[in-house]
Amino acid sequence: QVQLVESGGGSVQAGGSLRLSCAAAGNMFGINVMGWYRQAPGKQRELVADIRSGGSTNYADSVKGRFTISRDNAKNTVYLQMNSLKPEDTAVYYCNVKGIWQLDYWGQGTQVTVSS
Repeated sequence: QVQLVESGGGSVQAGGSLRLSCAAAGNMFGINVMGWYRQAPGKQRELVADIRSGGSTNYADSVKGRFTISRDNAKNTVYLQMNSLKPEDTAVYYCNVKGIWQLDYWGQGTQVTVSS
């Protein structure tokens, strides 16, 4: 089992920045992808960004150039630096880890609200 604890959400004005953190605890054997998803009211959950064990990253087109994902393997922590935030970035952001044997764990979510 893996437990994920997110922090760093909040409210910010458009153009501002926030940094999300997700600390993973438990048996991380086999986990090879850490990432962030988001879900806005009335919309489906979507991938924001993910990062693999080797360091390769993947971003949604809507956040490219504004968000940066990183990980600290020693701390089993993944970060999402969000700059130039827009009102359309408002959502609940979920941390996710995936791995072999269909391992798939989710955090409880953290609210990000961007006002215009």
